[in-house]
Amino acid sequence: MAYTIRDFAASDAPALAELTLAAIHDVGLARYNEAQTQAWAARHHDPERFLKRVAKGARIWVAVTENDEPAAYALLETEWEPSGSASGHLDMLYCHPDHTRKGLADMLLSHAESSARSDQLTRLFTEASDLARPAFERAGYTVQHRRDFTIEHEGCAVPIQNYAMEKRLT
Repeated sequence: MAYTIRDFAASDAPALAELTLAAIHDVGLARYNEAQTQAWAARHHDPERFLKRVAKGARIWVAVTENDEPAAYALLETEWEPSGSASGHLDMLYCHPDHTRKGLADMLLSHAESSARSDQLTRLFTEASDLARPAFERAGYTVQHRRDFTIEHEGCAVPIQNYAMEKRLT
């Protein structure tokens, strides 16, 4: 199957919310337990979230099938450093379970990096899940440290972890 990357359209929001939940529930269980995936997923159910992020300046690129169906996406927001330089925060990178292991994460990370370089961003950074970490490492990101934290869900503090990672562009 051939995929292309295009800019997000408002009509993609419901499909991206569904895609995110499918990725967390299906693929997430490979590295996280049921309580962790439930807590994680609870933060990603609202399609309006994408529209709000874009309205605040985030960019979303969507990898689509030949039928223009979203298969994966990446969300990048620009953050200004005190020095006046700008960094890119890759806040989301998700792939639908039916489209994993097809190079979509690599394609999206390359696309985001090209865009960041065009915008003269000095670095890219993310908080990568155990699942996404290998894709970021292949793209040249380095682990800064493991982040252990909790997500409040149904009255419980659910422990979970991810990795602060970055890639210098200068």
